[in-house]
Amino acid sequence: MQINGVPLEAVRAKTHRPFFSKAGGLFQAGLFLVAGFLAFSVADEARADFRVCNGTQNLVGVAIGYRAKEGWVTEGWWQVPATTCATLIEGELQSRYYYLYAEDAARGGRWTGDVNMCVAENEFKITGVEDCFARGFQRMGFKEYDTGRQGSWMVQLSDTPGTQESQN
Repeated sequence: MQINGVPLEAVRAKTHRPFFSKAGGLFQAGLFLVAGFLAFSVADEARADFRVCNGTQNLVGVAIGYRAKEGWVTEGWWQVPATTCATLIEGELQSRYYYLYAEDAARGGRWTGDVNMCVAENEFKITGVEDCFARGFQRMGFKEYDTGRQGSWMVQLSDTPGTQESQN
């Protein structure tokens, strides 16, 4: 059978192709949007970082130390309100060992360790851990955390300064 001299099969093929390509394009666009939404949702859930949670009833100031390309680095101060958490390092952890020092702003208690690093009174990022006093900084004892090369890590500060739990 022919319509205007064109076989019916060709007419059907011509009329159906544009519909399917448009529908296919819409379907593909819909899948792309759904895939993008899922990627953002999964990425948010699987987020890796170094976090400190303050399990006390007081504000806590926190400093962190780690090994970077330029050498040892200490950074602070993160102000972590009572019963909240703060992210100190965002993204996949690059080092195996991290070092933490914290002070209770109200009671003056401290979470310390045996590894001496430099800190400053106000917000800081210091490269190097030698000669803290000579360079105008203070020296404090940081506690070492072996993350075992985990992608993320969390430290829980308890009400008793000097004791803390760590989890990954």
